[in-house]
Amino acid sequence: MLQRLGQWFYEVDGLGQAPHFCPPPRYSRFLRDTYGDNVVAAVFTLSCGGSVRFEGQEHWIRPETRWRPEVLRLRDVPVVALDLSGSPLTYDGLDNLVPLTRLQHLDLSGCPHLDDWALGRLHVFGNSLRELSVARCPHVTERGLATLHHLQELQRLDVAGVRVPSPGLVRILLEEMLPGCQILGMDLGDSTRMGTPTPSGGGKSPV
Repeated sequence: MLQRLGQWFYEVDGLGQAPHFCPPPRYSRFLRDTYGDNVVAAVFTLSCGGSVRFEGQEHWIRPETRWRPEVLRLRDVPVVALDLSGSPLTYDGLDNLVPLTRLQHLDLSGCPHLDDWALGRLHVFGNSLRELSVARCPHVTERGLATLHHLQELQRLDVAGVRVPSPGLVRILLEEMLPGCQILGMDLGDSTRMGTPTPSGGGKSPV
């Protein structure tokens, strides 16, 4: 079992060739050309019900606030944190996020449509991402976790509630793959089948 898990963790190049199942939901070229990638990512996140924080800010911009004027004024400020927990984010929805170059915190916990192919796209944040949560994502497996080896700046990874065989062994491999990163979840005493996750997508359409 350990040898098999090891193969999944170190032979994952094929995950970079994910199929597209639907056209990516991109915002208009005008918005990107006029306001830039950071505003596009912020607008997309807020439209999904998520929250965003720009560099130098102490507060999060949330969808229930009057965020539009503030976001547009921050067009030249990098996005450093996104909370998309429980959102209907998909592989294609990541098109709106991957251009970010200063992203440090990304919360994808409880996303009902997030899968291994989507995790394979997070390698673009290898030089910036410090904190990542994929806790309670029902379609994430050990194969997707294996692609996170690119995130060598990661300091905290939350994988609680991700269902994998032999969680304790998977945690050991994660710790080998990401030295210096605090792994949350998948203790050695965990059962083979983790508890059923409870996504909070609320029936929203995937994006």
